[in-house]
Amino acid sequence: MMRIGLITDTHIPLAAKEIPPKVAEIFQGVDLILHAGDIYELRVLDELGRIAPVLAALGDDDAWDMLQDERVEMKHTLNLQGQTLWLVHERPYVSFLTLHQKEEAPDIVVYGHTHTAQVQRSNGVLFVGSGSPTFLNYIRGPGTVGILDIEANEAQASNEAQASIVRL
Repeated sequence: MMRIGLITDTHIPLAAKEIPPKVAEIFQGVDLILHAGDIYELRVLDELGRIAPVLAALGDDDAWDMLQDERVEMKHTLNLQGQTLWLVHERPYVSFLTLHQKEEAPDIVVYGHTHTAQVQRSNGVLFVGSGSPTFLNYIRGPGTVGILDIEANEAQASNEAQASIVRL
């Protein structure tokens, strides 16, 4: 099984001076942390990187020069435990995934931008928006992060992914 910490829209130092300490507690023992954008300062990724390896999507409010950091891309496409995962800032439309893509549809999409915590399956894709630990629903204060568990199920020749939202 692989356990992944999900975080997005930290907006540091605008929404808060630092990542809430509870995030480190919740992410203790994760194999990977995915930040879905609106990071603002790379020190956020450095701090998360002390917990586990970090990858991030560039947010619409992030400076373009963040793309010079090897952890940050417009979109990460990852194969984790046999599941294809996209890490993006803005959730793609389902019709885009099913009708207009040049690459195979992902099994999981981790996104940010909305500041709303949501876990939803649509057309066979698991969409996970972890909200924001500092600016949930555009209100400053303790918010949410997510945990994604991906388990290989060799008996059924398939993989299972489950996501949960954790309130700080």
